[in-house]
Amino acid sequence: MERNNLYPIFLKTSNLHALIIGGGNVAEEKLTFLTKSSPDARVTMVSPMFRKATVDLATKYQVEMITDVYKDTYLKGKHIVIATTDVPEVNVQVYTDCRALDKLVNVADNPPYCDFYMGGIVTKGNVKIAISTNGKSPTTAKRLRQFFEEVIPEDISKMVQNLNEYRKTIKGDFEEKVDKMNQITSPLAPRSLAPKKGIGAFFRKRKVKEV
Repeated sequence: MERNNLYPIFLKTSNLHALIIGGGNVAEEKLTFLTKSSPDARVTMVSPMFRKATVDLATKYQVEMITDVYKDTYLKGKHIVIATTDVPEVNVQVYTDCRALDKLVNVADNPPYCDFYMGGIVTKGNVKIAISTNGKSPTTAKRLRQFFEEVIPEDISKMVQNLNEYRKTIKGDFEEKVDKMNQITSPLAPRSLAPKKGIGAFFRKRKVKEV
């Protein structure tokens, strides 16, 4: 059976520098996604034109905006690159340049030219869940995100903080600490938080089939 072999990581985007190439609707969507999850992300955008809504969003998050066509010199010092232009040749060139310089790159809506995908994300304070469908169905990732946003309580971050404080008080070796934490967090098992029938009901409620 086909499986998702992607490896999820959580990046400290304030320590990295992201580059978004393009200034249209897709660029704005990617910027919205990035800043919603990581408001402190360092981002630069390059495009011959920018939509007003994009400019407003970029200004809010102190994003550097460069009005120009893409040049490979803009890749210098960047760690993550997202290409969103409506010119396929430009996007492919961005991918080629990034691969030559060992930069992580995502060409919007073009999985073969992606080193990473920007999946659905649920954030509740210190708790963050990333959802991936292996690039197959962004709609399913969105629906799962909505489900978990409803199921996970708003005060879960307080619980996590309390557990963190409790963990500091536990005596013993590593295995003893892990065993103790496993015991105290056992009520958080997936079946008690989100039973399968709950997920099914969620999707039936929204009349979501195979998307």
